[in-house]
Amino acid sequence: MSHYQARLERDLAKIRGEIAEIGDTVAAAVHDAVKALLTHNQALAAETILGDHAINRRIRRLDRDCYAFVARHLPSAGHLRFVSSALRLSLGLERIGDYAATIGREAAQMKGEPPPTVVRDIELLATQSGNLLSQAMRAWHEGNAELARGTQGMAGQVTATVDKVVADLMEAGEKGSHSLKDLFALLTVFHRLSRVSSQAKNICEETLFTVAGETKKPKVYPILFVDEKDDSYTQMAVAYARKVYPESGTYQSAGYGAAGEIEPRCALFLDEHGYDTAKLAPKDLDVTHEELSRYHAIVSLGGDVRSRIEEVPFHTILLEWDVGPPVGGLGQERARDLLAESYREIAHRVQGLMEALRGPEAD
Repeated sequence: MSHYQARLERDLAKIRGEIAEIGDTVAAAVHDAVKALLTHNQALAAETILGDHAINRRIRRLDRDCYAFVARHLPSAGHLRFVSSALRLSLGLERIGDYAATIGREAAQMKGEPPPTVVRDIELLATQSGNLLSQAMRAWHEGNAELARGTQGMAGQVTATVDKVVADLMEAGEKGSHSLKDLFALLTVFHRLSRVSSQAKNICEETLFTVAGETKKPKVYPILFVDEKDDSYTQMAVAYARKVYPESGTYQSAGYGAAGEIEPRCALFLDEHGYDTAKLAPKDLDVTHEELSRYHAIVSLGGDVRSRIEEVPFHTILLEWDVGPPVGGLGQERARDLLAESYREIAHRVQGLMEALRGPEAD
């Protein structure tokens, strides 16, 4: 190994070591902040808050070392990916340190202990987020792409836990056993813990970028269109979205009391416009929380969807579109004109939704 190569490897090892140490420090800070909250240990909470200053100083030193590496070595593709990834990683670790400090501040301010159900939620969410962070950091340090992908797949556990958390906090609020200030503090704690898992996912993405040059893939959004019978406008929306935005989302439809088949005039209209109606069929809406939580957005094309759903998932958006009255009972010519008008409105609305989610490049 030449003198230059030895120096390059030494500088790389220094950056790796700094990141590993900072990762251990922020993980410990989150653990201590949660412990302070659950044990009502205000001294530990204060230590956690003060510790964030040291984390920030180490992050700034890491940033300087990364920029110095670039200036010193003028790295090629592989090493440049590493350094750019390290810089983004340092930002994520700094934010995790901030999350720990926020949890510590909330712990220091709380007047009473959290409700027993919420304590269990905190313990579960802290464990899940901590495990994700630990595995993500190990994947990055080892350059292990498979571990990074596997860790990303575990992130769904946190989403399910957060939904339960919101329900438990609402129940505690309804009982009136805890002050609103404490309940809002707990909501902030849960948010920061869930953000730790989000940062862990980002670390996994940096691993894949560093090791394999893989960039983050655009998100694919599951969308559900609903109305009374799922036999006309919802079928139009699904057909149009699948054809125009196949890479941006997955699209399903359902009805509160689904018809046996697509409305014949709607089916004819879709056939004439080049849509394959053989792949479309009305189905009943499954209103279970688990099923509805699969969707990023639920779009009603016929009335108030909230009155039909007992519990709206926390991460699901509900939208209502007025795209025209039902065609049932109308004459053939009027029905055809109405379908054409509604089709244009649906196309406009779907375009607006997908561009809001994915931007002008939605496809």
